[in-house]
Amino acid sequence: MAEIVARHLVYDGWYRFWRLEVRLPDGVTVERHLLDNGSAVAVLPYDPVRRVCLLVSQPRAAVLAAGEPPLLEAMAGNLDGMAPDERIREEAMEEGGLRLGALEPVANIWPIPPVSTERVALYLAEYASADRVAEGGGAEGEFEHITVHEVGLDALRAMVLAGELTDAKTLVLAQALMLRRPGLW
Repeated sequence: MAEIVARHLVYDGWYRFWRLEVRLPDGVTVERHLLDNGSAVAVLPYDPVRRVCLLVSQPRAAVLAAGEPPLLEAMAGNLDGMAPDERIREEAMEEGGLRLGALEPVANIWPIPPVSTERVALYLAEYASADRVAEGGGAEGEFEHITVHEVGLDALRAMVLAGELTDAKTLVLAQALMLRRPGLW
């Protein structure tokens, strides 16, 4: 069985970055790197009556560095010690101005297990136009610059099938919605 035999903190800021020494099952010790960024939660809200979903976009350093346009994403946030269902309700209000009702759990995924401790609890949630109670855009002082997008479900499906929905958590959620609610398509 592999085991971590040493940890060296390289950076401690917004996230923690570690250099690890890992002993593999054959006894060889190798260097690995670990981004310790905790757990998170994400939701894909959808309105079955108007046949739309709510996605957001915001500047992301990795996407900017790749020279690509902003991603369309499900609303998400780090747990910061909160329960996933409480945290995603708060994030939906901050990011999308959206009051969420019942949450439907989808999965608790490892987005990048080679280097990150992050687990993301994924949810689907129905909403109606009356649940859009605020503007959204992100929490005051967090400098997120979030833009809210209502996307037609047919357009969402087309993006999935064309490989154009490139944010992993959003792709998983869109596929889950397609599988669980085939009558919407």
